[in-house]
Formats: sequence, C-alpha cells, structure tokens
Amino acid sequence: MDNNIQFLVDNFVKQIVATVEAAAARRVQTAVSVALGAGSAVALPRRRGRPSKASYLVPAAAAPAPAKRRPKQLCPVPGCTGLAAPVFGMVCAKHKGVAKALIKKYRAQRRAAKAKG
Repeated sequence: MDNNIQFLVDNFVKQIVATVEAAAARRVQTAVSVALGAGSAVALPRRRGRPSKASYLVPAAAAPAPAKRRPKQLCPVPGCTGLAAPVFGMVCAKHKGVAKALIKKYRAQRRAAKAKG
C-alpha cells in the first residue's frame, strides 16, 4: 500500500515540475523575444482581464505619453487669486456665498477682457 501511494505522489510531482518548467520556459522566451525586438513579429493572443507580466516588458517608446493635467481654475471674483472648487460652485471658499448672478457677471467681464487683449 505504501509503495502504491509513493508511486502516485512521485508521478504527480513529476507532472507538476514539467508543467511549471514549460510555463517558465515560455515566459522567458517571450520576454527575450520582446526585449530583442522580435516580439512585434510574434503576435501574442489578446485575452480579457489583466494583462500578463510579459506585456509590461514593452519598450517605453511604444507607451503613450502621459496626459497633461488641466490648468487650475481660479475664482471669477475680480482681484481674487483663490482656487475655484466644484464643492463651492466653482468659486473659492471665501466667495461661496456670492450670488450666482454676480458670479455670472464677473465671468462675462473676464471673458470680455480676455477677448480684447
């Protein structure tokens, strides 16, 4: 009985070792081919979900440029240099109580001044 179990365990371990070695060899081969530039000729299958680690080895030249950040929006009240925030209705914290009609007027004045010069 012990001999039979030992035989089954040995076969199972050999199968696992062979599978892991094959997967490791495939990963190394893919990484080397991508690093040497031959990776573009070899089409990797597209799959759903998180990309494999081999896809992270793509050269930086192929990666898209990072998006530019939008400029900070200032408070429209004349003379104020505070940053506008959506939580305050796109004015600074100091001017959050100013009437919306007045803020609309300030924005129109700023646009007119910007259009002139």
